[in-house]
Amino acid sequence: MADFAVDPAFEAGSVAVADWPLCHVRLQDDGRFPWLILIPRVEEATEIEDLSPADRALLMEETVRAGDVVRRLGAALDRPIDKLNVAALGNVTAQLHVHVVGRRRDDPLWPDPVWGRGEAERLGETWRSRLIALAAEP
Repeated sequence: MADFAVDPAFEAGSVAVADWPLCHVRLQDDGRFPWLILIPRVEEATEIEDLSPADRALLMEETVRAGDVVRRLGAALDRPIDKLNVAALGNVTAQLHVHVVGRRRDDPLWPDPVWGRGEAERLGETWRSRLIALAAEP
């Protein structure tokens, strides 16, 4: 993991939150949805199959953990989550990453996917700081 670097494309729309045993965790800077991105710290990984079996299992555990965090973020925003969307797309940024997005039946895009839809609503500094602190809790 010493040579690991986050693809610069992530810097524009998300902020670093924590480093878990496998993944670098980022908060998507979009107030429409509680949203974390997990980026396994494995150099040149583009597909889940690029991870060892042990790392694949750990990625699943960290994805479940991220879902719990996303639910807490939704509660902090007074937007309880109806459904978690989990996806490893990689069409825009090839570096292996997993999105964990909290959805509500009354969110602006329900039931459509969130990727590439509408304009992100940047979090204000107060909310960004609060959500980062909440997401960084163990």
